[in-house]
Amino acid sequence: MARAIMIQGTGSNVGKSLLVAGLARALLHRGLSPLPFKPQNMSNNAAVTEDGGEIGRAQALQARAAGVAPHTDMNPVLLKPETETGAQVVVQGRRMAPVEARDYGAMRDRLMPRVLESFQRLAARADIVLVEGAGSPAEVNLRARDIANMGFARAAGVPVVLVGDIDRGGVIAQIVGTHAVLDAGDRAMIRGFAINRFRGDVRLFDGGLPVIERATGWPSLGVVPWFTEAWRLPAEDVLDIASRPGDGIRIAVPRLPRIANFDDLDPLAAEPGVSVDIIEPGRPLPGDAALVLLPGSKATVADLAAFRKAGWDVDLAAHIRRGGHVLGLCGGYQMLGTEIADPDGIEGAPGRVAGLGHLDVRTTLGPEKRLSLVQATYRPTGDRVSGYEIHLGRTEGADRARGWLDIGGRSEGAASASGRVMGSYLHGLFSDDGFRAAYLARLGAVSGLAYEDGVEETLDALAAHLETHLDIDALLAMAAEI
Repeated sequence: MARAIMIQGTGSNVGKSLLVAGLARALLHRGLSPLPFKPQNMSNNAAVTEDGGEIGRAQALQARAAGVAPHTDMNPVLLKPETETGAQVVVQGRRMAPVEARDYGAMRDRLMPRVLESFQRLAARADIVLVEGAGSPAEVNLRARDIANMGFARAAGVPVVLVGDIDRGGVIAQIVGTHAVLDAGDRAMIRGFAINRFRGDVRLFDGGLPVIERATGWPSLGVVPWFTEAWRLPAEDVLDIASRPGDGIRIAVPRLPRIANFDDLDPLAAEPGVSVDIIEPGRPLPGDAALVLLPGSKATVADLAAFRKAGWDVDLAAHIRRGGHVLGLCGGYQMLGTEIADPDGIEGAPGRVAGLGHLDVRTTLGPEKRLSLVQATYRPTGDRVSGYEIHLGRTEGADRARGWLDIGGRSEGAASASGRVMGSYLHGLFSDDGFRAAYLARLGAVSGLAYEDGVEETLDALAAHLETHLDIDALLAMAAEI
């Protein structure tokens, strides 16, 4: 019979995803069969699964840490923000109609059975299910419609370990305050707590642990120091990529309001000879960039308008005149064309808008979403490329005749006559060392990085880190049979 334990946090971005990934790898090393599970995630950084759906990319990394392929049951509800107040709802990997935030709570009774269904299927094939919460259980104003934290924990009978982030400051208040605002039933689900992201000598917090234990009655599972190699793992937040500039050539990435599937940037950011610079609105695209990379977008038409509002269209034209290279991926590829038509009103009112005009292609958006894992060949060198497609729309035009990828005999992508402006729907291609080295060579950079090997080594190091600083035996003892 499988067991389960849930990792909840005192807030968003306290390191829950990384802890679950590290625990999954640590338990795999112990000979167990762990599986990750997150009832509800909110992210535009999605992964395509072998069963033809999509889940949050953090759960895909956790699956990798557990030594299994990602599956839609690992993240049965995925919210993909499209506007400030609305999001697309993906249930068990399948896209549903967009919903406004004010209306989402009414979907709880429809979604919870699907969440529990996915959880039980995972439990049938695991020794232990590692469940990740979302946000904080202390948001008691949302408790009645919760499926992500205590709502799930109580419905499924899964005990909880609460994690606080000491790097933010006030970690005692984070944990004791959570204890104070929870009702008795929710409070009883928490079996222990842990402190994450400690910088410096952890012995300096020896006096803090008893304070929390006395105030809450919960035992401590340990103080986990800052894991310095975390940047080597695929980032969940695009800003985590921006914090690690390297040496050598500069790649500029305009930060679109609805930037999506930016995992393309992780292997580039890991290159010692590359500096990935995330450009916020208000900053011009840098004149010394070797490459401007236009990333994916969850709302291409709206993000194109934001791109122009930031003045980046002028900067991009100047970059091309200077002989710079441009790569558009998915939504960025669509923006580089001459026109984006939306006859069915997929992204708003029906109509069409002019693209940036740097590729002679036109895109028509439609209701059918393409989700597929792909094996391709980079035509200039013959390097094999593994990636995925996740997009709405079809792109056609003269520059498609210069497609630079081959997918089973089908030409993919487009390129300008000069070859310096390129676009494709294929995500994830930079994870392949051969393609990445060949593409960077066009920009004057040399790559000797074995990216995927580095990810595996870092997951192993993370597991060892948690074995040293977290009482995993106690955590396993807290897990409940399900």
